[in-house]
Amino acid sequence: MKIIVPMAGRGSRLRPHTLTVPKPLIPIAGKPIVQRLVEDITKVAGEKIDEIAFIIGDFGAEVEASLIQIAESLGAKGTVYTQDEPLGTAHAIKCAEQSMQGNVVVAFADTLFKADFKLDKNSDGVIWVKKVEDPSAFGVVKLDDYGFITDFVEKPKTFVSDLAIIGIYYFNSAEKLMSEINYIMDNGIKQGGEYQLTTALENLRQKGAKFSLGKVDDWMDCGNKNATVDTNGKVLEYERENVSQFPASAKIDNCMIIPPCFIGENVEISNSKIGPRVSIGNNTKIINSNIDNSLIQENTMIDHGNLSNSMIGNSAEYYGVAREISLGDFSVLDFLSNHKNL
Repeated sequence: MKIIVPMAGRGSRLRPHTLTVPKPLIPIAGKPIVQRLVEDITKVAGEKIDEIAFIIGDFGAEVEASLIQIAESLGAKGTVYTQDEPLGTAHAIKCAEQSMQGNVVVAFADTLFKADFKLDKNSDGVIWVKKVEDPSAFGVVKLDDYGFITDFVEKPKTFVSDLAIIGIYYFNSAEKLMSEINYIMDNGIKQGGEYQLTTALENLRQKGAKFSLGKVDDWMDCGNKNATVDTNGKVLEYERENVSQFPASAKIDNCMIIPPCFIGENVEISNSKIGPRVSIGNNTKIINSNIDNSLIQENTMIDHGNLSNSMIGNSAEYYGVAREISLGDFSVLDFLSNHKNL
């Protein structure tokens, strides 16, 4: 089996944090989103993963190398393809056509999930969904009385279903899917100005393909700052036991740490209250602060931070007392005047 991961978008709704780092590489509880995604799929797939193919934008050689390393850490071949322009979900998969062979899981690197699912090998594919309050922003599915999908609708303007496609799919024949993707692209069939995967799925269904429904226990979005901070907290709760042991290189002095928290290597924390639901990246220093429900990345300095529901990027500096902030990589926000002597 292969895993195909489209991840070319820069994540504009998560700016400023995606100005220097692609969204799928933002760390959640110490691991990049895309790494957690493929690890979770590998755990529940039920068979060996031979290849993981990543479809990226112009992210650079360092990102490509890190993705290859993620695949190889799971015993799979890593392959990287480039999507030069955002022409839709079907076009993204088209970019990885050379790897679209046999049975595949296609997983868009926008979300994380919590599930214990089995792949239904008796159907032509499985589409994972989650019931949502407002389905107008998603692709949705309609079902028959036997639980098979009868219709795929992309971002319906009027209500047709509240079962939103979360962006994880299983296909027992990648070749059949590619045939439909090639058809809609060759004939310029677009929705909303883009080539949509749901169009190809609907064509397959009309030709007799049977798609069954997969459900997840939790669907965790990483689309914007608030959603990403919330997802970080949920993952910490799920992995409470795994993150309870801090590395020996961390220096924690006169602090209260309220679990669950992730603390990276060479972190220094003093005279502070941290947690619950806080992630702190490697080489970050925090003093005289009170922080909960926040995501703080690597090589960052925080002094007198009274923070909640906040996200601070890499190599940033924060001196002040605000309750909620979103501070990007290499940024400095200073409400104090005495830090220069620290």
